[in-house]
Amino acid sequence: MSTLTTSQRFGGIYAATICPLLPDGAIDEPVLEQHLRSVAQADGMTGLLVNGHAGENFMLSRDEKRRVVEIARAVCPKDAVLICGINAEDSLEAQRHVEDAEAAGADAVLIFPPFSWGLSQDAEVALRHHRIATETSALPLFLYQAGVRAGTMAYTLDVLERLARMPNVIGIKEGSWETSAYEAHQRLVQRVAPQVLMMASGDEHLFSCFALGTAGSQVSLACVVPEFITGLYRAMQDGDLPAARAWNHRIYPLAKAVYGTAPGGHASARLKTCLKLLGRIPDDRMRAPMGPLPAQEVEMLRNALKAAGLL
Repeated sequence: MSTLTTSQRFGGIYAATICPLLPDGAIDEPVLEQHLRSVAQADGMTGLLVNGHAGENFMLSRDEKRRVVEIARAVCPKDAVLICGINAEDSLEAQRHVEDAEAAGADAVLIFPPFSWGLSQDAEVALRHHRIATETSALPLFLYQAGVRAGTMAYTLDVLERLARMPNVIGIKEGSWETSAYEAHQRLVQRVAPQVLMMASGDEHLFSCFALGTAGSQVSLACVVPEFITGLYRAMQDGDLPAARAWNHRIYPLAKAVYGTAPGGHASARLKTCLKLLGRIPDDRMRAPMGPLPAQEVEMLRNALKAAGLL
């Protein structure tokens, strides 16, 4: 049995990966293999978050999600930590997906709040969903703190406290997308469950949130510029503010183009287009109803990649 602490094993930078598709909409497995392998092998990368929002987990079938984990486990370095996103409205369906992830080789799961919670949510429902989803699995659990503009998908302080106290919770992908909210949640968790890893994961706000303190990050921008994200993280961990500012200066235009431009729902498509523009994937198609990005958005992304020194 490993003697590594939770922080040593699960802390650090994770790239939330995309899912390349063929013209008929099926997963392009060879391209997916190359994408996962190259990102996981990036210097300073702890592991991958597969089947996250960037990986279109809300569009993939149960079998496809399991297959993504199987491929990741097969092609990534043995010491790469694999976290599998779980996104299901039905708690028992979420449980089946957790079981699939464990059987396919995931090291932990990240449970996203169901999209229906954007309309209504309460503490008992949230707790029950996480308990049912994980009660048949030994995998450790990451929570997802949704953005402040995500309606009631974002947990209140009371709900977050109760979730963080669950015995199988080891970390939180903190995506509040607001620095003040991040600090409030960080202070709360440090008080009520200090063993839980708070991971600043709002791609537009990494510099400021890293400055407040973080155990790592799980961000989709790291699947495009892994060296930028790990560089920023290392600089902040080392207290090298000039280096951190330099990394942030390169991250900023890309983060604003992908995430800070309306409509926000285009973010995953923009990530794929960036990877296509960089020659890393051959096709940037998405599952319907998301179609090709407008020409002006593609040009915006091209300019952002140039500004970041990538083209």
